[in-house]
Amino acid sequence: MPILQECLQILHETENCESVLIMSRSAVLTLEHETALCKKDMERLADQVYEPEEIGAGPASGSYRADGMLIVPCSMKTVAGICSGYADNLILRAADVTLKEGRPLVLAARETR
Repeated sequence: MPILQECLQILHETENCESVLIMSRSAVLTLEHETALCKKDMERLADQVYEPEEIGAGPASGSYRADGMLIVPCSMKTVAGICSGYADNLILRAADVTLKEGRPLVLAARETR
């Protein structure tokens, strides 16, 4: 079972917890290539779904209520974007805001297992 699916299932089963899913094109391609799952399978487990291009969506704002952020799996490209402040999509912008607001940000390197 992919780590993303495990995380979404845990959040889905946790009382008073909502999840937001933002999947990059690379994440979708990897999911479909390495498993029998598709993007819709992951979306069914999430409470809210955004596209990476929706740079002005709620998670890009410090006023958006969130306890923290998980990026699972996290590519080294995404790590580099976070470290350099290169927030050109919603995933990177939300991570930037998460750090700015002092909220927990957990990155699970793609090779982690």
